[in-house]
Amino acid sequence: MFYRLKKKIRAKYREATPIQLLVAYYGIATIITFGLLCLPWIKLPDAPKTTLLDNLFMAISTISVTGLSTFPIDQVYNEYGVILLEVLFQVGGFGVTMLATVAMVLTGRRIGLHQRQLIQFDMNQPRLSGMVKLVTSVFGLMIMVQLVFGLLFSLYFTWRHVYDSFSDALFHGMYISISAVTNAGFDVTGDSIAPFRQDYSFLLIIMVLVIIGSIGYPVLTEIEAWLFYKLRYRGLRKFRFSLFCKLAVFFAAIFTVVGTILLYLSENGGLHLRADSLHNFMSAMFYSVSSRNAGLQINSMNDFNHTTLLLLALLMFIGASPSSVGGGVRTTTIGIFILYLYSFIRGRNNINIFNRRISREDIQKAIVVVSLSTLLCISAVFILSATEDAPLLSLVFEVASAFGTTGLSLGITDRLSTVGKIVIMVLMFVGRIGMLYTLMFFIRKRDRDLSYKMPTEKIIIG
Repeated sequence: MFYRLKKKIRAKYREATPIQLLVAYYGIATIITFGLLCLPWIKLPDAPKTTLLDNLFMAISTISVTGLSTFPIDQVYNEYGVILLEVLFQVGGFGVTMLATVAMVLTGRRIGLHQRQLIQFDMNQPRLSGMVKLVTSVFGLMIMVQLVFGLLFSLYFTWRHVYDSFSDALFHGMYISISAVTNAGFDVTGDSIAPFRQDYSFLLIIMVLVIIGSIGYPVLTEIEAWLFYKLRYRGLRKFRFSLFCKLAVFFAAIFTVVGTILLYLSENGGLHLRADSLHNFMSAMFYSVSSRNAGLQINSMNDFNHTTLLLLALLMFIGASPSSVGGGVRTTTIGIFILYLYSFIRGRNNINIFNRRISREDIQKAIVVVSLSTLLCISAVFILSATEDAPLLSLVFEVASAFGTTGLSLGITDRLSTVGKIVIMVLMFVGRIGMLYTLMFFIRKRDRDLSYKMPTEKIIIG
């Protein structure tokens, strides 16, 4: 019987596409995380009881580095639990295949073609070459950033006497560093980083760390290569950035700037009215960066007016860049969609940017992803509106937060029904995997497009 089961598993493995295997690996990682979060020794002695559904919700939220939770984390997990969360953030942030590849490199094992294909799909790369180098470079860079800034935060907390001992400062400093870089918005203190809302230098560093995690792994490697190139050739040779790198940085900057301006204007008569202009601007810029994936907050979401909450929901829906720790529709996807609309209105057939033309296939993918992501979130809002006793705005905000793997909430997560929790879990998982890969998961390996074309006939549109 065991032999037959093993044979069936091998057959399914050979028949599966790399995307199906990738989704399956994330499913297995979620199950393992669920088992770890059920362990009693990671919880406080007087912690409130958590159900199996709550632990499964927490497992998916952790693997997708979302930050939503159906119970207060600071009242449930002890220090060992928080350390376990930090480790799981790495799994969710880096991805299962990246960590597996790093382990294979460290142990000297050969990385075959199939493993390279999984890395290619997990990191959403167009080419198969250079996958292992990309993985090792990104992993080393991200770990170094987490350790360096974690130590700097620890020294800063000690200097400011934020915590009683250096061990406590080191513990919280490392957690904030890891949480910011992996864009995991879990609050283990009950106040997130609200005590530092007036510390603008600290907030700027947090924003830089969030951007490092959400800008995209290929962008980080290209910037690293550019720096080495400048040092080696002293400006004698020109370094050429890829179109993806340019678009990722361009749209991330655009959404950050526009988000900052809109948030500043929307709250000018609300929460920000009680503060000076510098604080208003810093708060708007912080949420423009944090809402697109990190989920860190410096005040309660309920303090904002409805216009601001809708803007934050839109930013969460957009999410981070592709091939990063973030989720959502992704910045380049929304950017290409907007450029297509602009080109269509101007009567142009192609999208030209940075002296390059966007391929028709990429435009079609962007349109499909934006359309289906919108449909998925609207459907989730409809379901939650029928099953939950909460304001519609709170439901929209919760759905956008889950799909964007952000973790911000208006305080309704712990009051969700069983159906509501399942809906949010599905959104978090899809948001982490990506809508395009979720669709491709259902395409069989042998499915192909028709080799012939039907006659074309025009119909009336609009």
